[in-house]
Amino acid sequence: MPATAIERLLEARLHDPFTVLGLHPAEGGHVLRVFRPHAERVFLLTDVGEVELSRAHAAGLFEWHGHTPPARPWRLRVIEPESEYEIVDPYAFLPFLTDQELYLFNEGRLLQAYHTLGAHYTPHEGVEGVRFAVWAPNAERVSVVGDFNRWDGRVHPMRVRGSSGVWELFIPGLKPGDLYKFEIRNRDSGEILVKTDPYAQGYELRPGTAAVVHPPPTHVWQDADWLAARARHDWLHTPMNIYEVHAGSWRRHPDGRFYTYRELADALIPYVLDMGFTHIEFLPLTEHPLDESWGYQTTGYFAPTSRFGSADDLKYLIDACHRAGIGVILDWVPAHFPMDAWALARFDGTALYEHEDPRLGLHKDWGTHIFNYGRNEVKGFLLASAHYWLNEFHFDGLRVDAVASMLYLDYSRREGEWLPNRYGGRENLEAIDFLREMNAMVHEHFPGALTLAEESTAWPMVSRPTYVGGLGFSMKWNMGWMNDTLAYFQLDPVYRRYHHTNLTFGQLYAYTENFVLPFSHDEVVHGKRSLLGRMPGDAWQQFANLRLLLTYQMTTPGKKLNFMGNEFGQGREWNSGGQLDWELLEVPWHAQIQTLMRDLNRLYRSLPQLHELDFEHEGFAWIDCHDADQSVLSYIRKDRQGRAVVVALNFTPVPRSSYRIGCPAPGFWREVFNSDSAYYGGSNLGNGAGLVAGDTPWMGYPYSLTITLPPLAGVILLQD
Repeated sequence: MPATAIERLLEARLHDPFTVLGLHPAEGGHVLRVFRPHAERVFLLTDVGEVELSRAHAAGLFEWHGHTPPARPWRLRVIEPESEYEIVDPYAFLPFLTDQELYLFNEGRLLQAYHTLGAHYTPHEGVEGVRFAVWAPNAERVSVVGDFNRWDGRVHPMRVRGSSGVWELFIPGLKPGDLYKFEIRNRDSGEILVKTDPYAQGYELRPGTAAVVHPPPTHVWQDADWLAARARHDWLHTPMNIYEVHAGSWRRHPDGRFYTYRELADALIPYVLDMGFTHIEFLPLTEHPLDESWGYQTTGYFAPTSRFGSADDLKYLIDACHRAGIGVILDWVPAHFPMDAWALARFDGTALYEHEDPRLGLHKDWGTHIFNYGRNEVKGFLLASAHYWLNEFHFDGLRVDAVASMLYLDYSRREGEWLPNRYGGRENLEAIDFLREMNAMVHEHFPGALTLAEESTAWPMVSRPTYVGGLGFSMKWNMGWMNDTLAYFQLDPVYRRYHHTNLTFGQLYAYTENFVLPFSHDEVVHGKRSLLGRMPGDAWQQFANLRLLLTYQMTTPGKKLNFMGNEFGQGREWNSGGQLDWELLEVPWHAQIQTLMRDLNRLYRSLPQLHELDFEHEGFAWIDCHDADQSVLSYIRKDRQGRAVVVALNFTPVPRSSYRIGCPAPGFWREVFNSDSAYYGGSNLGNGAGLVAGDTPWMGYPYSLTITLPPLAGVILLQD
């Protein structure tokens, strides 16, 4: 053995410790080398007894020489100053990663890379232990460190698998629950970094940052019928009404403790069923170190946060949702990652997951790194993460955060702060390719699963298939509609007549994408106030405006999303450090907002006219979009059979009596909803049981209705 190899081992710089450690041919037989820097004595255990190894170097290198090699895998007894233990030598094992796995990983096509990389408690060559694998192509040496070796990087150096950049080591005797990290020495600078595992499926509770050897799953899924029905589900033409939830602040225990995943199953599911929502969308449940980031500063792309329990606990929650008929969507963050020194940033001492040039790799607004989507292994990392959440946890979809920041190289950058693509443009071509591949993968491998883009620009065909040039998302958040609508509602009604187009402009592009109409968490924080707090006027007008806003959202084409608290008129901004103000439900006006939302949700689900043609222009027709002077809108919603409902909305506090609107058919039109009902806290002005359409043509329709429009309210009329 060359002396330089042993020197590099003792200096913790040897890239392949298996060339020195373990069993090797030697003159006259075999030599077995063991490096245990804390050991005083080491013994080889054999069938006929034990043999002490001689100390070959004072730093802790021990050797055994013999003619007959010990049977693999051999056992050792190690005596240290304060302990004595037996182990199976980690350097007695053959490699466990296959060439096919490594090839697919380097190609970015190993969709289940979470089965290959990371830490896995599994037998290897008949011995129980943990397989470790990590990608660090610019490392000189990588070691597994943890409590089991005093966090000493000299004890368990890993072997590198050729040019793949992947390092592996099987350590016998480790168990689920053991904490670990990787100690990495950069081959150019010699810098030593201690990093948590990017592919870990569990982490210790914050503020600790170590990865945890994950136990084998024990949850037995009971949602086979749900998944089979999901694969056949016609989501384009069925209701979708999403309740957006931050798991850490929906409810808390009196002492401030979080609800666990299982406690959320017991409390949240009955509430969502009672309110009539179809889906729950969780803000990121991926592991993150900072509560205040709400999960958007993700460090664990394959691990549910330990704040609320274990992976099996989260599976229990999702399974319970499915058995109750509720879909579950995960907010997922492939756009950026935090700069924490113990996580992904400069993982092996180089810009591995990010770009070296800050003009490409640094997001100044959020203080985060941008993924290098052009690198196969990074693209594969994110594809595997998406696959993991849908495959292992049965999520019904991914809401993809900050898509706009991925699409544009100059996003939130001034001139000179960004680099153009190879054609001189501002589009991030690699990110576009990644998004298309991700969406195609989801739709191919998980029939019926949805992808929803938070995309705030006019990028074309976000929710159109990749084979026609689209990005391939199922749906896109309609940020333009949301901004225009909230800007309008914040105005004193006396000024609304001058901004009528805020409400009508959206129909010019409403069917260019499959839109979701979101009133999300982003609209009730950072000084924006709650939805109720945005409304002008006295208290009565504020609640009336909120009732009208929710009525407008629920009758406008597009799937629906509301952040928790919207449904009962949360008064103050959302505070992620505590629970919602549930005590407000003791106040009648807030309880009545909740009743209104419950009834709207059920009406939306029960009337095909309000959801079947959300994405097709045949499902909507204006009756009158021009009455800006009185701030009134009226329109028709239709289903696939042509059946209609009439919607009329009055955006001023002035009642409109004998207000004539066109009507598509004769007969009796029943008033099935009125947001001004006393039941919801309104003034109870309306049209009684309903109205009979007259033969007077009006507004291009052969019939007309003369209705009473309550103040700051909306009514829905159904032909009976």
